[in-house]
Amino acid sequence: MEPSPAAAPSPARPLNVPLLAVAGAVTVANLYFPQPLLAAVARGLEVSERTAGLIAPAAQVGYALGLLLLVPTADTARLRRLTAVLLALTSTALLVAAAAPDVVTLTVATLALSTTTVLPQILTPVAAVLAGPARRGRVVALVGLGLTLGSTLSRTVSGAVADASGSWRAAYVVAAMATAALLFVLPRRLPERLGPPGRTSYAALLAGLPRLLSAHRELRVAAVIGACAFGAFSVFWAVLAFHLAAPPLGYGPGVAGLFGLLTLPAALLSATAGPLTDRFGAGAVNAGGLVCAGLGIAVAGLAPASAAGLAAGANLLVVGVSACQVAAQARIFAIGREVAARVNTVFMLATFGGGAVGSLAGGGLYAAHGWAAALLAAGACVAGGLVTVTASARAAVPSCAPDATREAGGIRPRTSPEGTPQGD
Repeated sequence: MEPSPAAAPSPARPLNVPLLAVAGAVTVANLYFPQPLLAAVARGLEVSERTAGLIAPAAQVGYALGLLLLVPTADTARLRRLTAVLLALTSTALLVAAAAPDVVTLTVATLALSTTTVLPQILTPVAAVLAGPARRGRVVALVGLGLTLGSTLSRTVSGAVADASGSWRAAYVVAAMATAALLFVLPRRLPERLGPPGRTSYAALLAGLPRLLSAHRELRVAAVIGACAFGAFSVFWAVLAFHLAAPPLGYGPGVAGLFGLLTLPAALLSATAGPLTDRFGAGAVNAGGLVCAGLGIAVAGLAPASAAGLAAGANLLVVGVSACQVAAQARIFAIGREVAARVNTVFMLATFGGGAVGSLAGGGLYAAHGWAAALLAAGACVAGGLVTVTASARAAVPSCAPDATREAGGIRPRTSPEGTPQGD
């Protein structure tokens, strides 16, 4: 349910979607740029590839912690202050990672920086709420395009920087500089608040998350699909650098990073997911995205020694997973602006929880059984998502459908003594 105009916050400046997309790209890149560097990190810190592979799930776990502990505050916090603090903390943690003397320090720094680099999941609901229902799908898709470009091209940039400098540490320094630069631009272009100042305590914000999940079937379905799709995505990218470095391919981090550039067509194509969701519904786009991702995994499995085959598979995987996420977020943001950041928290917690499991399982399976075993795990994730989509298609009207008895997306608000709706 959209609030009345009187309840809507008035941003100091018009919604700047390109800036939000760029800021999302820069910050989300901090999660993914280390992936092509893992083989170089293993050599530089003199540890096994399996040990270096722990950095990828540490990033996913940290991001999940940030989603749980930080993103819900965006419903009531001062956005400009929150944004500035997160950018400063992320930049500092990146510099610590760049100077890490051992893999333990690097893993802890990765956990810390990924916890504070949750800004993309604050900017997305901000953009969706300020855009309004008429433009929600398109705006979510455009911001999502920024996130997809950031996650894919970051691998290319980090690999190129590592090759040019001869050190994986240089990539962390570049990431710290890019993140710090946003401090001078982004906070001042955001509204002071996403909604009216809230009386809800921090503990109550977190305690309300399970109630959101239980109240909204669409949120539950989106969470499962997000976890499955991103689990498959993370399996693939967590082990790709190792597969490319091993015989018969024998490529370095620069080539591994180049795969981000090679998936640029898929990243651009993912922008169409928003309008397609508006026209055909989230279920259809989720199903199509999962089929695309499954085809990508199949291609990569059938052509393990072909760079062209691996690139084709990566493109199909990127466009499929990106379409799934855009479709799911466009649907859950219709639940209500009062809980926009919190429903995104629940959805992204599930998504990145699936990613953490995928990264960990992929690394272990690759070390023990090789490329084919890792891809089988990715395929199982896709199959789980398709089962969920199929089952949800048989359901009755979703909880976020218009209903005169529902407010704030299906939760009956409890009115406080002051008359303020308490809808978490």
